[in-house]
Amino acid sequence: MLLEINDLHISYKTSYGPLRALNGLKFGLEKGESVAVVGESGSGKSTLGLAIVRLLPPNATYEGGSIILGGTDVTKLSRKEAVSIRGTEAFMIFQDPLNSLNPVKRVDTQMLEALHTRYERDGRGFDEKEAHKEALEKLAAVRIPDPEVLIGRYPHQLSGGQIQRVVIAMGLLLKPKLMIADEPTSALDVTIQAQVLKLMNELKAEYGMSILFVTHDISVAYAVADRFLVLYAGEISEVGPAPKVEKSPLHPYTRALIDSVPTKSRKEGRLNTIPGSTPNMLSPPEGCRFHPRCPMVMDVCRAHSPKFVDRDERSLRCFLYE
Repeated sequence: MLLEINDLHISYKTSYGPLRALNGLKFGLEKGESVAVVGESGSGKSTLGLAIVRLLPPNATYEGGSIILGGTDVTKLSRKEAVSIRGTEAFMIFQDPLNSLNPVKRVDTQMLEALHTRYERDGRGFDEKEAHKEALEKLAAVRIPDPEVLIGRYPHQLSGGQIQRVVIAMGLLLKPKLMIADEPTSALDVTIQAQVLKLMNELKAEYGMSILFVTHDISVAYAVADRFLVLYAGEISEVGPAPKVEKSPLHPYTRALIDSVPTKSRKEGRLNTIPGSTPNMLSPPEGCRFHPRCPMVMDVCRAHSPKFVDRDERSLRCFLYE
């Protein structure tokens, strides 16, 4: 198992008290597997990705549990030690492509800096000519049409899709075991989204990387994921094979997410929505956190928190199946 998360609790210190962003997360990610973390804004998706590479803000606290990445418990590392896992064990692609690269440095400079890091890690002497050749190869690997031209440009001269491809190429240069993609397509148009998703699938097959794909769009997740991990208010609602979850969701929240994906034209029907809003994480509701919005709520849901149960190759937390 490449990544194993056990009973993870993370909170943020605020002026109003502790905000508990993740509450008892437990799941694993195999080598070469892709898992999509889906849920509404505020469910804890980005916190999970940032926690794995130790990039949480200073007001965040690991309150309990462990994150075992490549045999190392990330939560026990010092800040200096945590730097060593970034790019080597895990590489993160952020949501906004325009903020992913240094705007005053050319693409070649930034790619060579990434290679310099890997050479130092491997104890090799830096050969600029060899490194430049490898950078061009990785740009070609991410389907950049003219890598020789693009590598000499500045980020502002590139489109959003080109920047995301450059960032992915930098990840390939570092040869990470896990790629964490935090909403990598949300700032791109639909055509470029499809190209980036296809590219990630191709790279996973070619390089055998594991992918943790963070998104609020379950239809996008289906294009890249082997499994779905559905988060709601910092807790796992349902986890299982993507085809099973997509075609026959069990948890009411997963069902509501899938039903809210637009599939009809304006003439054919109204867009389905999930009533209410996500809870205030400073004081989440008692019992099942989804019960104030659930159409199938029972009295037990308001009083007690459900345990994990196994159904049809999935694990979920819902009293409907206990």
